[in-house]
Amino acid sequence: MYRVLRSLLFRLDPEAAHDVVATCGSALRIPQLHALVRQFLTTSDSRLCTSIAGLTLENPVGLAAGFDKVGKSIPLFSSLGFSFIEVGTVTPRAQPGNPRPRIFRFAAKRALVNRMGFPSEGVDAMIPHLKYARAYSPACRIGVNIGKNKDTPIDSAIADYRLLADRLNEYADYIAVNVSSPNTPDLRKLQEPARLLELFETIDGVNRKRVPVFVKLAPDISEAELPDVLKVIRESSVAGVIATNTTLSRATLPEAADEVGGISGAPLFELSLKMVREIYRALGTTKPIIGVGGIMSGKDAEAMIRAGASAVQLYTGLVYEGPMLVRSINLHLASVLSNLGKASISELVGIDAA
Repeated sequence: MYRVLRSLLFRLDPEAAHDVVATCGSALRIPQLHALVRQFLTTSDSRLCTSIAGLTLENPVGLAAGFDKVGKSIPLFSSLGFSFIEVGTVTPRAQPGNPRPRIFRFAAKRALVNRMGFPSEGVDAMIPHLKYARAYSPACRIGVNIGKNKDTPIDSAIADYRLLADRLNEYADYIAVNVSSPNTPDLRKLQEPARLLELFETIDGVNRKRVPVFVKLAPDISEAELPDVLKVIRESSVAGVIATNTTLSRATLPEAADEVGGISGAPLFELSLKMVREIYRALGTTKPIIGVGGIMSGKDAEAMIRAGASAVQLYTGLVYEGPMLVRSINLHLASVLSNLGKASISELVGIDAA
């Protein structure tokens, strides 16, 4: 059924298709319809329940940032069985992002290239949606991915993150600090250890409710640079790591050589998996990892968890595999636990990282 729907959606520009799905999904704000869909798509298995940075999750599968920029679609995605949803990236002030077209499909490789550039309605527009969603979907954890405005100079960027963390402290279950998008000029400079330390300390200073803070890293950090980045993370108050954002490398998708932007989807998977494994080896269980990048199946999610991720996120996988993917992943993970005689998904974390 989804293959038919996908063939229709793929006749549209990718961003137009996204808008159609989001608009149709608004019907799931009707409580009865939301409950019906959620009952059909949610997998109830206590073995999948886990805790990450003090947040209890019904299962380890979440929605990655990027689909829902402002928080309007939280009812839609909570009905699909996600246990946590990350909205954003949100910036302090509204901005249009980069000119369209800015998302490109490479269907044969189940990949996307995007150069969105943080289109955002601004933090003040997001807060009413977060208030509504917290009342509407109380079991679903809501994270907010934050980033600087494009016209904010990199040397002044920390002030943008401070404002966002301060404003969102009352409404987010966790905050994801985006210093790794390839589509905002100079943003990845914030992954430099000295800047990163100052950023974490600044956010910590306004974190009144002690909301868990995660940092989202790029898969393109070099092997020489990664240890210094992880040292800052290890010694900071940051709760954990989201690994990874999109990649600028074209090694696994040479077809996209002439298209500017970050690659997501299947070609990103091995890069992200490698990064998760390296981070887990360095940090162990002290800082939980959310693994994201190219997860297209239950086996992919399993591999990410075995590499060290305590939870996983999806976005591009939904585009190619459809709304049943979350349920499929959770059923696969439950089957793995049965086969291995494990009582909890947490027992699977990092068992292949050595």
